Amino acid sequence: MSETKTLKVSPLAAFQDNYIWVIHDTENPQNIAVVDPGDANVVKNAIRNKKWNLQAILITHHHHDHVGGLLELKQEFSVPVYGPAMESIQGIDFNLGHADTINIKNTHLNFSIIDLPGHTLGHIAYYGHRSVFCGDTLFSGGCGRMFEGTPKEFYESLSKLADLPEETAVYCTHEYTEANLKFACYAEPDNSDISAYNDYVIALRAKNKITLPSTIALEKKINPFLHCANESLQLSLANISKLSKEELLNKPIDTFATLRKLKDNF
Repeated sequence: MSETKTLKVSPLAAFQDNYIWVIHDTENPQNIAVVDPGDANVVKNAIRNKKWNLQAILITHHHHDHVGGLLELKQEFSVPVYGPAMESIQGIDFNLGHADTINIKNTHLNFSIIDLPGHTLGHIAYYGHRSVFCGDTLFSGGCGRMFEGTPKEFYESLSKLADLPEETAVYCTHEYTEANLKFACYAEPDNSDISAYNDYVIALRAKNKITLPSTIALEKKINPFLHCANESLQLSLANISKLSKEELLNKPIDTFATLRKLKDNF
């Protein structure tokens, strides 16, 4: 898999806080693929205005804000649609699972697939060109809600992402960073990396600027959901949740479950 070219990616804002990612061919940037097009009109307007040539649609999971525009775009542009094999999504042409690889026609774009159950059971990510398109699994400063999976599945999915090279750009699909960091400051009040980045993001969002992509290196510093094996987080959560230290210490899956439950009600 070629990793020599820096990937150009453009965000398209959709709904209240979604991003539809436009991935540009490394040689001919007018040729594009789109990730999780929940709104067809947003994509069509950008294609028309920018004179882009749509070559493929990539889907991470079945939720409507990620697939809502899929069929309309497929019908208009007659392009292949890639998506998770473990989910029932109308319009998918290529059903993908862990370690599958794809090469998008008329581009130099190629990706390997990572299974990420947790948010949904069949959730996948697309990894390539020093970038990962991870849908609603890993967010900057947080992670997705656990709608279908188990704490063990979700924790292991986050661990797969944390094991990627630290320079990997993280393209998640929601602008949740500011809210996530507010909770991160609550969960890890003594983490200076989180507090400093929180100040930076608050200033960025005050100017209505995007906080993405993140990187794996940054998330390892500021994302409490990647710290579940850390004693400092476990001790903090034991205090917050009124659980005994023994219930959390050295049990990262239990720590994750406690952290996710706290975030759900924060």
